[in-house]
Amino acid sequence: MERSFPEAFVEHINKMGLKDIQAAPVVVDIVHQGVNDGYAVIIDRISQDVPFYRSYLKNAAISGTAVINNPFWQSADEKFFNNALAIKLGVPVPKTVILPSNEKPTDTQDSSFTNLKFPLSWENIFEHIGWPAYMKPHSGGGWKSVYKLNGMEDFFKAYKETSQLVMMLQEEIVFTEYFRCYCLGRKYVRVMQYEPRNPHHLRYVVSGPPAAAKMVKKVHDYVLDLCNGLGYDFNTVEMAVRDGVPYAIDFCNPAPDADVKSVGQENFEWVVEHAAKMAIERARAQKPGQDNLTWGTFVTQSVSDFGNTSTKSKADSKEKKAKTTKKK
Repeated sequence: MERSFPEAFVEHINKMGLKDIQAAPVVVDIVHQGVNDGYAVIIDRISQDVPFYRSYLKNAAISGTAVINNPFWQSADEKFFNNALAIKLGVPVPKTVILPSNEKPTDTQDSSFTNLKFPLSWENIFEHIGWPAYMKPHSGGGWKSVYKLNGMEDFFKAYKETSQLVMMLQEEIVFTEYFRCYCLGRKYVRVMQYEPRNPHHLRYVVSGPPAAAKMVKKVHDYVLDLCNGLGYDFNTVEMAVRDGVPYAIDFCNPAPDADVKSVGQENFEWVVEHAAKMAIERARAQKPGQDNLTWGTFVTQSVSDFGNTSTKSKADSKEKKAKTTKKK
């Protein structure tokens, strides 16, 4: 389990000697509903694996804590939706389809699936995606249950192993360049050359020619588009470049790897420094007892559009009533 980042983060902030800010590991004991534990900001690194912590963080958020990342959004997002949002944002992603689980979910029966055509149009799906292809869970991470497939025989064999998991089938992007990018506070971006085919501790490329400035700028802008659309304050985005086009491959990470042994000392120091900047900014902006969460533009724009529609409907109704009254 990662320890290097949390410990370095706490030490970095406390060494700054700020009179109004102090950092410490969160201590969870009795969780009273609707009661704040006194934390202005919490950076979450573990609730994706511990449901109890996720519930605790939601309670902290509704009680005024600025939780990073937003625990409600973490509960709602998944990779297939995020791909769809990327398309709407103008960020290229691999061709992808979602598949029903191979086995029926527990407590369901055949009558639960009267809306589902089965068998699916497999030939059309395979023609659309092509081979080789990757199959992966629509929600999850850590390269769990990820399959590389070279044809239909591979597909059906692997699909049978996925049990009740909802899977995605995705085209392979044969890349000439690959980047992994940190994005903190939806404004601090670090674009890093990356080689996912290397052993884990050798993936961050530290030698070789630098990437072209124009490509780095394009990747940088796509990273901001994605993180602002999704609402992630602490995220990594992976992008594979094919024919000069960066494709977003993996870009929803509630607790991205920040361990010094895997990211390297220079990248590690950047993450610690900019995570501290972000946390201090959020702590100073925090308003006790109020909602201090951040939401992505997908949610905020939807709320704004709904509010405008509702206001317009009320205005139209008043105008109609006024016209009706005038006729009388």
